[in-house]
Amino acid sequence: MARKPTPVPFMARVLSVVRRIPPGRVATYGDVAALAGRPRAARAVGNIMRGCRRPDVPCHRVIAAGGRLGGYGGREMLKRSLLAAEGVIVSGQRVRELERVRWDP
Repeated sequence: MARKPTPVPFMARVLSVVRRIPPGRVATYGDVAALAGRPRAARAVGNIMRGCRRPDVPCHRVIAAGGRLGGYGGREMLKRSLLAAEGVIVSGQRVRELERVRWDP
């Protein structure tokens, strides 16, 4: 009898999605949640991003709804700098021209 494949944990799916966001583009916590298979889990994505310190995961490219930067684990200035270095315009607490830079795989 064939074994059922083991489901991939949500956190692993989230990290996989975030790794695919290209430089100069952003996705919201809700976008990432939906792409990871749990469209109502935006808050869980935020918690995963807050605790993620992996250099292979560009967490700075994940933002809050409406273009707000989000907390980035208390390192908002770093997040702003990383996004600016990739050409994403940030003004105040928001990413400008969100529809232009929002990633749509």
